[in-house]
Amino acid sequence: MADNQRIHPSQDPEAPLVPKGASNSEKGDQASASASAPPYPPFQRTIPLTQSNPPKKRRSCLCKCLCWTFLVILILIIVIAATVGILYLVFRPKLPKYSIDDLQVTQFNLSSNDSLSATFDVTITARNPNKKIGIYYEGGSRIRVYYNGTRLCQGALPKFYQGHRNTTRLVVPVTGQTANATGLINDLQAERQQTGYVPLALRVKQPVRIKLGRLKLFKIKFYVKCSLNVDSLEANNDIKIRNSSCKFRLWL
Repeated sequence: MADNQRIHPSQDPEAPLVPKGASNSEKGDQASASASAPPYPPFQRTIPLTQSNPPKKRRSCLCKCLCWTFLVILILIIVIAATVGILYLVFRPKLPKYSIDDLQVTQFNLSSNDSLSATFDVTITARNPNKKIGIYYEGGSRIRVYYNGTRLCQGALPKFYQGHRNTTRLVVPVTGQTANATGLINDLQAERQQTGYVPLALRVKQPVRIKLGRLKLFKIKFYVKCSLNVDSLEANNDIKIRNSSCKFRLWL
């Protein structure tokens, strides 16, 4: 019994395991590698890569262009405002004044074909109250006379120059014809009987050039709107203007 028992050598549990058939050098290398190698791989922290965007050159150039454009416009506005302010302080401009002083009816009759022929001589007084500003009245003007929205006649103002603090009196002939005017004549007579006068409207469109000292500016337009009441529109009669008022408007 005792003879059958065999005693096997005990193996160090901490000794490295070497496969059978391995040489001593291999055993030594593996032992040294296992001794020097860490028990687990070191922890490595992964940092996400951020990709930088390319510089936005186009947007920056566009912003610069817009900024410069805005700056130039602002400078121009300031220069223009300063120039206008200086001119205003130097010349002290005032609006011209207009009035209708007289109206002569040379023709106002209804023909056999139901058309109305009208011819008036309108006396207009234009006043320039400015000390240092002159007014050139250019060609292409238009003056029209209306009754109740219907145009009776039209004409044009002459070309002339109005100097500083000048008052000019103009007699402007206007003529016209109105078709199918029987109803218009009846309305006019009925209104005269009820109110005792005939309301008329006069519209003037006049291109002018302003003269500042020796400088002649670009062409602008005057618009004059007058309302007047006359006692009659009978031809060759002494027509009286009961009241009149004119409004002036400037258009560049």
